[in-house]
Amino acid sequence: MVPCRDGVRLATDAWLPEGEGPFPVILERTPYGRREISRSERTEADPKPQPRSAIAAYFVAHGYAVVYQDCRGRYGSEGAFIKYLSDGEDGFDCCAWIVEQPWCNGRIGTMGLSYAAHTQAALGCLAPPGLAAQILDSGGFSDAWQGGIRRGGAFELKQASWAFNQARLAPESKADPVRAAALAGEDLVEWFHRFPWKRGQSPVRHAPDYEDYLFEQWEHGARDEYWQRLGLFAKGWHDRYAAVPTLHMSSWYDPYPRTATENFCGLRDSGRGTPSLILGPWTHGNRSETAFGEVEFGPDATIDSWAGDWRAFRLRFFDRWLKGLPNGVEAAPRVRVFVMGGGSGRRNAAGRLEHGGRWREAADWPLPGTRFAPFHLHGDGLLAEAAPAEGAAPLAWDADPRQPVPSIGGAITSMEPVIAGGPMDQRERPGLFGCRPPYLPLASRPDVLVFQTPPLEHDVEVVGPVTAELWIATDGPDTDITAKLVDVHPATADWPQGFAMNLCEGILRCRYRDDPAQPRPMQPGVPTRITVELFPTANRFLAGHRIRLDIAASEFPHYDVNPQTGEPEGAARRMRVAVNTLFVDAARPSQVVLPLV
Repeated sequence: MVPCRDGVRLATDAWLPEGEGPFPVILERTPYGRREISRSERTEADPKPQPRSAIAAYFVAHGYAVVYQDCRGRYGSEGAFIKYLSDGEDGFDCCAWIVEQPWCNGRIGTMGLSYAAHTQAALGCLAPPGLAAQILDSGGFSDAWQGGIRRGGAFELKQASWAFNQARLAPESKADPVRAAALAGEDLVEWFHRFPWKRGQSPVRHAPDYEDYLFEQWEHGARDEYWQRLGLFAKGWHDRYAAVPTLHMSSWYDPYPRTATENFCGLRDSGRGTPSLILGPWTHGNRSETAFGEVEFGPDATIDSWAGDWRAFRLRFFDRWLKGLPNGVEAAPRVRVFVMGGGSGRRNAAGRLEHGGRWREAADWPLPGTRFAPFHLHGDGLLAEAAPAEGAAPLAWDADPRQPVPSIGGAITSMEPVIAGGPMDQRERPGLFGCRPPYLPLASRPDVLVFQTPPLEHDVEVVGPVTAELWIATDGPDTDITAKLVDVHPATADWPQGFAMNLCEGILRCRYRDDPAQPRPMQPGVPTRITVELFPTANRFLAGHRIRLDIAASEFPHYDVNPQTGEPEGAARRMRVAVNTLFVDAARPSQVVLPLV
């Protein structure tokens, strides 16, 4: 039980090699149980998830001490769990304790997926004693307001499903059979049909500590100092972050590719250590698989295909930076990205689209030589680099928050059993949350505006950040605007109706359009220029495919629904239909800016 500065003690296991030492140390701080099976600890050759003890044994056998620690208020640790906000100081105190132990040689490397990457970034911001290297896998908030908790001001409902699912595993729930039974009796999917939730009247109400932090984050929409606290905003610490080698890894269907790229670029620009970047085609933490959603990316899609297995990859990294072994890790490319596309387009035996892809190495991000090309939205549905016409008529639609556009795949995690992420044909179908008869393509909905190129005459490779710069208006005080980039496969014998594969998306809650720290209502009917920041992506659009951009006002349940009444965040009780307008004329050109390689 390792004490923190405030006296709270955190449950900590130290696994030591034979011999007197001292040894370099590998640290993981987790809210998921220091002795539990880690679902991400698997490889292509060994796909069964391994307990943390097995991973400790692997590194111990190679001469490392391994430390696992339960986060405050989770599993064996004391104190109250307040998501994300205690991990900077607690992580610092843990490192300070480790370097004082006789078995530590003074050098610590950190590792971990998702929340265990958030804990790394939080302690890295404070540059604790002994920290010498980090591997941040799918997490480590660069800016939680722009990815992970909120996105363009909209609230990511994975926070609600995570709070409910993890409240059932909390120490207080396991110790209280009444609380455990109350949580077990709630149907989370049914609760997702009953929004808005209210404090004390949500499925998380049986765990008041979890409900409190959930609603605090939900209700605090303004991007003020609240969102700049340690644990949520590594951007604010890039210039003083621990100057150590860092590896930032995420994937195209994960909530954290923006976090990974922003941390890479921020530390690079601040001259803090030697950051490197890996971006794959995976969903959250599934780096040794090749198929996600309804799409197969082929045998080269795994990290194992070029790195060996994930354990061996980390061992080489730590051997170089904790032991000083001259194994050439520092000479590896700083950036590796998987460019999706190039496959046969056929339906494989598992019924998935063979989209394919290949790894690409580079010296920097965005890739050197990238051209950021504006593709304009035209009134007839064309997406093209050509400028729009003078006087082109605007496009208007009704945005009804009671019938939001459903999320079909995407950069989604922690939302089971409601929805799952990944690439999927953008078509409604039975069994998917929010889909209703007649189960037609999303593009057929009157509240989805679709813009696409003609069939491409040659391959087009898009790799990098994507932004949509739009002119819009609404008839009320607030609305959301979403933008989704899609690769439209042509009709084939296997896919006679084609296949519209989602690549990346973004959202903006328009009250935050100018200064997110000072939200203000829209002026009804006034044309307003906004920017919707999509996640980065990497895709090769083959000749014959189309590049498509979908514009709408909702994506539920990935994000909470904007009631469009202007009521405070997380406190709305009414909903109104908004009439939204998109301008597509030469004086008010709307466009998506694509990074062409």
